[in-house]
Amino acid sequence: MVWQIDFWLLILLCITAILALEVRSLLAAVALLAAYSFFVAVVFAQLGAIDVAFIEAALGAGITGVLFVVTLFRMKRGPEK
Repeated sequence: MVWQIDFWLLILLCITAILALEVRSLLAAVALLAAYSFFVAVVFAQLGAIDVAFIEAALGAGITGVLFVVTLFRMKRGPEK
């Protein structure tokens, strides 16, 4: 493996994780968590675990991200009157 690719993937993972925790918008946090899951899938593919990378991309970035977005849009915001 090329260590430079692993290094930059680690940096991207750390940046997206910190940004997902610090951002104020829930929708932006969901997008950052989906990006984090995609980067984890790339790490798994880089390590040679293609089956794990495929499942992580499909479930982590795909289905979970869609479910979070649907949940956010179905939530009621603000105080009830």
